[in-house]
Amino acid sequence: MRIEHPHIKLWHGLKNGDRDALAGLFTAYYPLLIKYGSKICADKGLLEDSIQDLFAEIWQSKSRSEIQSVQAYLLKALKYKLYKKQRLPHSAALNENEPSEMLFEVSHDNFMIEKQEDQNKKQRIIDALKKLSNRQREIIYLKIYQELSYEEISDIMNINYQVARNLMSQAIKALKKTLLMLVGWVL
Repeated sequence: MRIEHPHIKLWHGLKNGDRDALAGLFTAYYPLLIKYGSKICADKGLLEDSIQDLFAEIWQSKSRSEIQSVQAYLLKALKYKLYKKQRLPHSAALNENEPSEMLFEVSHDNFMIEKQEDQNKKQRIIDALKKLSNRQREIIYLKIYQELSYEEISDIMNINYQVARNLMSQAIKALKKTLLMLVGWVL
């Protein structure tokens, strides 16, 4: 039996018109949405407006669907909202349902390496991550740094469960290979 996350209860409250539930979800997820959105969009104003718009649309929506993960739903919705607002130039080449090669930035604050002398290792990891595809960087961020399940990741990235697992495996292999090529350093 699956344990229901407390934010699912807030989602149900929101569906029933509870403004406190809306405020609770906004407060709980705003920092995460800012952090995730900043990897996709450098324009902080556009990002903040998009998050506000997302919650306004959720509040105004009459038919809110049932969801398994509030976090996955909000991350996916924000991703598409930012994609749509930025109107990336390669959009004609993309599958209409998935902005598969949307820019996904990796920054220093993703890593928590304690000592100053580890700065070189940190930079090598960042350099190696930059050599991965956008989708590989995104799945590593979602799985490792956001600790999402493959089900949640497959929903956010609009891929099936097995493709998500395969993509993560490929990303880790590519990352290891790049690190070995850069400095002979093993994870």
